[in-house]
Amino acid sequence: MIFQFEHVNLDFGPDGRWDFGPWNLAKLKQIMKKWQTGLEGIGWNALYLENHDQPRSVSRFGDPKNYPKASAKMLATFFMLMQGTPFIYQGQEIGMTNVVFNKLSEYRDVEIYNYYRERLMDGKDVEDTMRRISYRARDNARTPMQWNDSVSGGFTEGIPWIGVNPNYHNINVEQQAADPDSILNYYKELIKLRKANEALIYGKYDGWLEEHPEIFAYTRTFEGRMFLIVLNFYPNHPELEIPLELRGCGCRVSISNYSRPEQLNDKFKMEPYEAIVYELNPS
Repeated sequence: MIFQFEHVNLDFGPDGRWDFGPWNLAKLKQIMKKWQTGLEGIGWNALYLENHDQPRSVSRFGDPKNYPKASAKMLATFFMLMQGTPFIYQGQEIGMTNVVFNKLSEYRDVEIYNYYRERLMDGKDVEDTMRRISYRARDNARTPMQWNDSVSGGFTEGIPWIGVNPNYHNINVEQQAADPDSILNYYKELIKLRKANEALIYGKYDGWLEEHPEIFAYTRTFEGRMFLIVLNFYPNHPELEIPLELRGCGCRVSISNYSRPEQLNDKFKMEPYEAIVYELNPS
């Protein structure tokens, strides 16, 4: 199994990892296609967006302020249905976000303190340095798991080694377990969908709409079954035009983070951060 890092380095700026850089959907498509097609039949990929060294994916590739639920579900659909083994990092399944610490002393990662000291020795601006740390710090992924809305997010009755993200009152396991429309329950449905369909495990990957600036689309095909996964990576309403090769197919919606009719129209507008999975020509 191969862990590759190209896709999580997309938002590095000119000065490297700690610098801000807008990530590019076209580049993401190229990277994922390279690994999906390059390993087909000869290797196996690790599918992930988060781990203990990465910022939270919703804060990085989604919209935690305006579309936290929709963007978290879209990102889950994006990586969970490709060829490879999906890795869900703790808290990702409830849409945990980057933490906001106001003081350097609240961080625990030694890398942060080294970076801060180096920046100040070079005469760099303190506020800019703290903004960079807030966005990129590995501690974003290392705050305690948010189990419920009690003290310390239900993680401990003691004092945790690092502060709990203050949004644990609104983002926690207990709350989402009781909500059928939650991010947590969406992940459960995605896992169930993947396990029930070999096409979503072993199927051939083909990229679609590769020139579209806002939509990521691909198909998985295996033993006569095909799934079309369509993802809007932005808070806009882009128009989706189904490729000619896929028009007229019978279909059903397997999963979506919005309510969608079964009919696959040739053209329609997508919702912000929408994810739709169609099974084409289902038996």
